[in-house]
Amino acid sequence: MPTYSYLCEKCSCEFEVFFHIKDYQPSPRCTMCKSKNTHRMYTKDVLSQSASVKKSDSELKTLGDLAMRNSERLSDDEKLHLHQKHNSYREDGPQKELPKGMSRVKKQPKTLWPGAIGKQKRKPRK
Repeated sequence: MPTYSYLCEKCSCEFEVFFHIKDYQPSPRCTMCKSKNTHRMYTKDVLSQSASVKKSDSELKTLGDLAMRNSERLSDDEKLHLHQKHNSYREDGPQKELPKGMSRVKKQPKTLWPGAIGKQKRKPRK
């Protein structure tokens, strides 16, 4: 069912209304002050429209498609939690002591080979 975004002129309240296209109302009542002086916010509807076109399960051809679909379903809080969970080892440093006589090897900067000129370095995800 489509979602329509509106702005009330009287109380400046932004609200969304869910109804079928056949029941569309150009100026529904405000949910806060019940005023009929409302207008539709087309820009907000257009921005959310790109997320409404999804691939069906039969159209997911690669693991990347599946990962993209699942990541779009996550809230920002869930994405932040997963990022922290999977990258905490980088900030925390080594958790266990190494056996006597062993040491950790520090990562060296990557070597740029002549064939790699023009290729962009990937930036780590945040």
